[in-house]
Amino acid sequence: MTNETDRAETAPPDPEEARPGEAAAPADDASEAPAERDYEAELAALNDRLLRTLAESENQRRRHRREREETARYAIAGFARDMLGVADNLRRALEALPDGAAEGDEALKSAIDGVALTERELEGAFARHGVEKIDPEGRKFDHNLHEAMFELPTADAAPGTVVQVVEAGYVIGDRLLRAARVGIAKAPPEPPPDTAPDAPEA
Repeated sequence: MTNETDRAETAPPDPEEARPGEAAAPADDASEAPAERDYEAELAALNDRLLRTLAESENQRRRHRREREETARYAIAGFARDMLGVADNLRRALEALPDGAAEGDEALKSAIDGVALTERELEGAFARHGVEKIDPEGRKFDHNLHEAMFELPTADAAPGTVVQVVEAGYVIGDRLLRAARVGIAKAPPEPPPDTAPDAPEA
């Protein structure tokens, strides 16, 4: 009786199996070599990324430089704002003196000159640090720089014109430290219509 082993040994060879010495069958399409890489496209993409990184770095550098400049420019804004009261008091002291008050009194004249000199020194210090006084008299009212305290009926100026400065304003660079308090012109009231009764006919 022939067993299974004998049948396997005597079975005819599979025609699909490769014979010794024969080349293997070519691989199917899925195992073909990958397509050649597009190096030019990769180089263009890397170049674009590099340019974007450089531009972003330059923008950030400019932004930091601008922030440093603004910090340096406006660092004294708080101190300058506190000193405005000193400037106001010096000006009030000089304006409170009547004309000719120092005539014949050298001590008073020296005191007045000292106050005036102190005011000039303070104004010079303001100017060196970019603090400028707002002098709006005779100009059109600007709500960004001025604060209206009252309206003055007058025909000598166009409505909305600053006709009186109650308290000077100041700016530092392009920023407002204190608005100028002003009085502005408005049109004078129209005279009332003549309401007198007509004279009786003769």
